[in-house]
Amino acid sequence: MRILIVTDAWKPQVNGVVTTMTQVIQELETAGHEVKVLHPGLYPTVPMPRYAEIRLVIYAKNFRKQIEDFAPDAVHIVTEGPLGLRARAFCIKRGWPFTTSFHTKFAEYLNKRIPLIPVSWGYRFLRFFHTPAERTLVSTQSLIDELSEKDFKHLFKWNRGVDIELFHPKRRRDLELPRPINLYVGRVSVEKNLPAFLNLELEGSKVVVGGGPALDAFRQAYPGIHFLGKHTGEDLAELFASADVFVFPSLTDTYGLVMLEALASGTPVAAYPTTGPIDVLAPQCGVMDEDLKRAIEAALKLNRTACRDYAQAFSWTACAQTFLSALAPIQPATLTRKAPLGNEAIE
Repeated sequence: MRILIVTDAWKPQVNGVVTTMTQVIQELETAGHEVKVLHPGLYPTVPMPRYAEIRLVIYAKNFRKQIEDFAPDAVHIVTEGPLGLRARAFCIKRGWPFTTSFHTKFAEYLNKRIPLIPVSWGYRFLRFFHTPAERTLVSTQSLIDELSEKDFKHLFKWNRGVDIELFHPKRRRDLELPRPINLYVGRVSVEKNLPAFLNLELEGSKVVVGGGPALDAFRQAYPGIHFLGKHTGEDLAELFASADVFVFPSLTDTYGLVMLEALASGTPVAAYPTTGPIDVLAPQCGVMDEDLKRAIEAALKLNRTACRDYAQAFSWTACAQTFLSALAPIQPATLTRKAPLGNEAIE
């Protein structure tokens, strides 16, 4: 099967969207499928206002030709950004079915960055974007329920996976910091609700791993906290395994892949009882509480072996198979039809 994936989030970004798609693509290619990715690295971009690490495509030269030359059997649109909008417009004008995925609470994130834009406006745009899709892939049942209440249609549950060989308790080492080590891994940005963790009075050490637009400001505001910057691969896996508890303070994440990576490393999770943690965690491996400090203290008492055992049930192979089953095949007749598009902006 020839699968076209269009995404505004791609390497060198490090986040759950990029991790999920790269792992799924690897699984699809291993199974013999041909995958083409159209991403911001292929086109001229500008930095996203207030978040320079994210690049936005300003002109996608030959975008239509790249799609037509590939002649996909299915199209999946990952994000609601400039490339996602171009792909959406192209498919609608061609009469091609397509699927989308809902990875990020864009409406809430936008409101946190620009409070003058109401959350309701953000969801109005998101409904507009996803409504024409055959299916919108959503990571958890609680998020499906939440979006259904906001009048989103044709939602399809698509769970996540974890690399249980990379993230493994065997990588645990001495970080030479006072224990217990309270670890956060993720973007250092306003929407992650990090001060809820950073402001807590906790025993041991607080360690923050990741980059983001708020990193420099937080380093200055919290001099007693260990900000290690971005880590990947085995270095990141060692940090996960070497922590005593993983703290997930976000109130807006749709899943939280880092929680699975922590659990696979044998590290229990403390979080708020909200979308993401509710669907990912189980009592033997995580504690959810409106009082984050209380959740951390309780999580420290959990059995690390039980955390690892729980995580091993998650597979990237199963994640890719679910993704494949959700795709909407394009009928051969529509692949060859050269209907006028009438909007050259998608070029």
